Amino acid sequence: MSDHSHNQGDHAASPFHATFRDYAIGFGLAAVLTAIPFWLVMSHALASHTATALVVTAFAVVQMVVHMIYFLHMNGKIEGGWNLLALIFTIILVVIAISGSSWVMYHLNANMMPLPGKMDGMG
Repeated sequence: MSDHSHNQGDHAASPFHATFRDYAIGFGLAAVLTAIPFWLVMSHALASHTATALVVTAFAVVQMVVHMIYFLHMNGKIEGGWNLLALIFTIILVVIAISGSSWVMYHLNANMMPLPGKMDGMG
């Protein structure tokens, strides 16, 4: 019984301790940050597809930050900054994977042979 009360004292002082209010705020922000880009895409509110893609990407980045703060409880102070170091490493890997995949898909598309029906108008 004393171990249980001791653990509760540790949780109260722990930076990992989150309240229902914290989770409700995180859920509300996540829902809004999902609903706005959905509305932008479905209503064609922005005339340019590029602008829409950039706005949706910006909302996605903000939503990732909300998830890290409210649900994963990450900040630069926890565990001597190791969480921040892991986050930076993850970001570097994601950027490499996305940019490399985009580069490969662009070059595959640029170097594809045209379909047989598309060759009729050529030459």
